[in-house]
Amino acid sequence: MLLTSACTAPPQAPPGPWRNLGPRSRELLARAGVHTHEELVREDALELYVRLKALDARVSLNMLYALVGAQEGLDWREVQRERRTELLLRLEDLGHAPR
Repeated sequence: MLLTSACTAPPQAPPGPWRNLGPRSRELLARAGVHTHEELVREDALELYVRLKALDARVSLNMLYALVGAQEGLDWREVQRERRTELLLRLEDLGHAPR
């Protein structure tokens, strides 16, 4: 039984300063001028998301969730589940609501 429950558990994002952000995301962040985790933490996640979206139109809302998660040490799926509405409303306030 233990094996079954372990196999059905959702995969966890690896801990660390770049949690949720893979090589391509980090490359895009570098293009936006964010090279260290300290720089990432100082950024407003929504404003950074808007800058990344301007650099690459393929950037999805998952990047926003990943940025918030990386800043707060959370899995991006938890951010999506718990804060999606709040973040979408803030994007709308900034004039960047998704279509």
